[in-house]
Amino acid sequence: MLIKTKAIVLHSFRYGESKIIVDMLTEELGRTACIATAGKSARGGMKRQYFQPLTIIEAVAETRRQGLMPLKEARVAAAYASIPFDPVKLPVALFLAEFIGNATRKATADKPAFAYIENSLRWLDASRSGTANFHIVFMMRMTRFLGFHPNTDGYEEGCWFDLRSACFRPTAPLHNDRLAPDEARKVVLMLRMNFATMHLFKMTRAERNRMTDIIIRYYELHVPDFKEMKSLDVVKEVFD
Repeated sequence: MLIKTKAIVLHSFRYGESKIIVDMLTEELGRTACIATAGKSARGGMKRQYFQPLTIIEAVAETRRQGLMPLKEARVAAAYASIPFDPVKLPVALFLAEFIGNATRKATADKPAFAYIENSLRWLDASRSGTANFHIVFMMRMTRFLGFHPNTDGYEEGCWFDLRSACFRPTAPLHNDRLAPDEARKVVLMLRMNFATMHLFKMTRAERNRMTDIIIRYYELHVPDFKEMKSLDVVKEVFD
């Protein structure tokens, strides 16, 4: 059976001379791996450029119970104006492609989550400045769709944050996956940020990188088989 779906490419690699295996997050099927025949020329129905990380495509695939799904058609649904050409946005996008791949490894269809990711990428592409905290806001807000958004009920100044139970406590939990009150307060701060206001929250590179490390550790605790982020060091060097 053929199914048409919007998809976000996460990773692709060549298989043989003309085949490409594409790992993507789709609106209708969730996480999916497809195999496509792609060419370099405009005459080739599906060009290799369609399968760059985070490209948003309209795809037609043949569903199968086992193995790779043959990709029958693909076209770019939303061409980026700045991400592929911007020396700041591009490394952030590559980091997000790896992150989304880790966070959605076993994801089934989730249209609200897909819409959140798509709209976030479109926002990043359209933005002109003030994107230093983008990856932090993106990762924190995505926890709502994955089911482990931090619970701020009862938070008071001086509370600790328990990374395992995703809640604030008046005293330190009896394990090391915890944040002392000073950093716990910054978690609350991060939860208040959104894409429109994040430029108002000033952080040094050291502070931003520490918050990034905390969020990645948080995901490692809540997402099974969350792999080591190879692009983490790159994104840490992008912003001053």
